[in-house]
Amino acid sequence: MLVQLAIHDYAIVDDLELDLGGGMTAITGETGAGKSILLGALGLCLGERADAGSVRHGAERADLSARFEISALPEARAWLEARDLPADDCLLRRVVTANGRSKAWINGQPATVADLRGLGERLIQVHGQHAHQALLREETHLSLLDDFAGQAGAAAELAETFRQWQASRRRLKRLAESGEELAARRQLLRYQVDELDALALADGELETLEQEQETLAHAEESLREAQFAAQCCDDDEGGALALLHQAASRLSVLPGSDRGALAEALGLLEEAQIQVGEASRELQRFADTTELDPERLAWVDGRLGEVHRIARKHHCLPEELTELHQRLATELGGLEGGEGDLEQLATEVETLGERWRQQAKALSKARREAAGRLAKAVQQQLTFLAMGKARFEVRVGEREAPAAEGLDRVAFLIAANPGQPPRPLAKVASGGELSRISLAIQVVAASHSTIPSLVFDEVDVGISGATAEIVGQLLKRLGAAGQVLTVTHLPQVAAQAHQHLHIEKQAKRDTTLTRMALLDGAGRVRELARMLGGVNLSDQTLAHAREMLDASQRPHH
Repeated sequence: MLVQLAIHDYAIVDDLELDLGGGMTAITGETGAGKSILLGALGLCLGERADAGSVRHGAERADLSARFEISALPEARAWLEARDLPADDCLLRRVVTANGRSKAWINGQPATVADLRGLGERLIQVHGQHAHQALLREETHLSLLDDFAGQAGAAAELAETFRQWQASRRRLKRLAESGEELAARRQLLRYQVDELDALALADGELETLEQEQETLAHAEESLREAQFAAQCCDDDEGGALALLHQAASRLSVLPGSDRGALAEALGLLEEAQIQVGEASRELQRFADTTELDPERLAWVDGRLGEVHRIARKHHCLPEELTELHQRLATELGGLEGGEGDLEQLATEVETLGERWRQQAKALSKARREAAGRLAKAVQQQLTFLAMGKARFEVRVGEREAPAAEGLDRVAFLIAANPGQPPRPLAKVASGGELSRISLAIQVVAASHSTIPSLVFDEVDVGISGATAEIVGQLLKRLGAAGQVLTVTHLPQVAAQAHQHLHIEKQAKRDTTLTRMALLDGAGRVRELARMLGGVNLSDQTLAHAREMLDASQRPHH
């Protein structure tokens, strides 16, 4: 339950910390005193939208925090543990700056506003003063019935199945509609890939072919010139080797040939003989291994011609053909699996549709079984609220088409007077009747909730007299099993509370501030007297207030 609410520089509150307990807490004050501020601050801690107007005038930021005791809330503890957050207790904090930006924390760790909302739904339920307006919409009826039947999780699972089903149906439709276009593309790709398969150009083959073509095309000339060069090196009559040998022989017999310039020249001649001899042998080896192969040359020319032809056809360079081949083959492989994908997707659509139908049937059965129980429970509350002659009905009908909500349409109907047919709540003429019907439904919904902390914001609008006292008793009964915070203008309701929180506006110089405090016995009497009789509190009004408080605090049997 909510055990502490801290508000700093929010609206017209400068600094406030409230410690709250179990049972029913009445929240009262004059109109405009700031009762909505308390719920607004709590709402921001629970993830409601923030704006710059939230910050008190002249302050840089509003700092709000709400602490919850969660030992009896397994869903909230599980939510925290799933995110590796401490789960001993729960502190929600929200800071809103003067420029409208906000930050959030959960147990000291940064969090998103969506996180606050997700956790907040597991901590506390807020029943607003305009709840009766929401009850005029049939989608609200369906949600309330699911909550009452304990089928909220099943309804969420059904909605997710429907979403997946519809998404698969849309994909199947798009794939089927594009079938002709895909078939044409597949045919073209198959022709192109077959042609490139036939070419079978390997990596690096183009460069090898070009080198081989150049070698074969110039083979005859290369052979002729190599033979001529070899003859120049090693011809018996005038070759370089013979001349070098003659020169070395002549120098070697001269005096001093073993020293000085002659020795150096003789050494160079001998090295030249070695180099020329090696060159001659390499040239001869080249000439011996070079063959004239016009057939191979013709084949290489043809192969290169085919490569260039196909490259021109695909508007790419010859060296880009290998990459193009891989890309087109990959695309073709994906499209050729399309027919299988189409069949697989059709099967998926059928499977999801059948799953939705089974889930929807099971949920529909649970709804129809719970509808009578919900109607009976609300009928009992209406009897307490002096509408015992009214007849409340929960009607479950069939939808015309599949929907995320399932097979059913749910409508709350009321016959306010005997002999009248049940009519939709929107057709109820009396605002007071609608308020009591709304309150009865909210009380039933709250009594079946697994969340013990409940907030009722002026849900007793349009109610007065003895009925107001009964409303207070209903809220007190709910509070006995958990925690109920109720904002009210009715002394009959406030007198029933276990605690009474008073809110008042105070003006200091040029500043207006809101103060909140839990009242003691005497304070409660004065506040009830104000609610009964206005500003001037007579002894009679105080006595009436004291009597009302004493009577309300006595045990009811």
